[in-house]
Amino acid sequence: MKKTVIFLLFLVSINSYAQENPEKELGVWYMYNGSHKVSDKFSLKTMAHFRFFEVGDDMQQFIGRLGGNYQFNKTVSATIGYAFLNTDDLDSYNVDGGDDNEHRIYEDLNVKHKLSNLGIAHRLRAEQRFFESRTGHFIRYQLGLSYPLSKKWSTYLYDEIFFDFDGQSYNQNWFGTGLKYKLSDVVKLQVGYMNISNDASRSFDRIQLGIAISTDHRKKTK
Repeated sequence: MKKTVIFLLFLVSINSYAQENPEKELGVWYMYNGSHKVSDKFSLKTMAHFRFFEVGDDMQQFIGRLGGNYQFNKTVSATIGYAFLNTDDLDSYNVDGGDDNEHRIYEDLNVKHKLSNLGIAHRLRAEQRFFESRTGHFIRYQLGLSYPLSKKWSTYLYDEIFFDFDGQSYNQNWFGTGLKYKLSDVVKLQVGYMNISNDASRSFDRIQLGIAISTDHRKKTK
């Protein structure tokens, strides 16, 4: 009961903060993330996000990712993959701004370690972006922190900065925080808040509702 009250207060505080935002609307991201281990070193990474301008109306963007991850050791791994995006106009952030399709190739370098119970994760991502008539490039760095609250609950905080090679090097920044609940060894649920600020000095508030599924397809040894 106590955790439920804390959770409700968390959502109310998110909504109150969003009302002060210049862009007015509190959007929501519905997220699926998957990790599927096929050997001791190799796993498949899957993702599908449905990103809305408002809580239940006008989808801003769909993005799907598929990648292969190689685990060098307990600390370092690398991923290479493909992403498809369908976006309601990349520049407008307005209702019915038009459709843009984008294809991306991406490469990740992941470093994870711990300081006592505090989990620390670094991700350096390069993305090659292909539109209908042009190309682009992102370099992204994310620092993530996580901390267990109990056997089932944990909290997280992250910040990610984007750089591109068109015009000004700084593109945008994502800051997020929230809670995760371990439903089972396979399924985790997530609720959080994220703020997006970009190079045009615009700011957007988003609720994140997610499910993460981790499976192990390695052959069992007797």
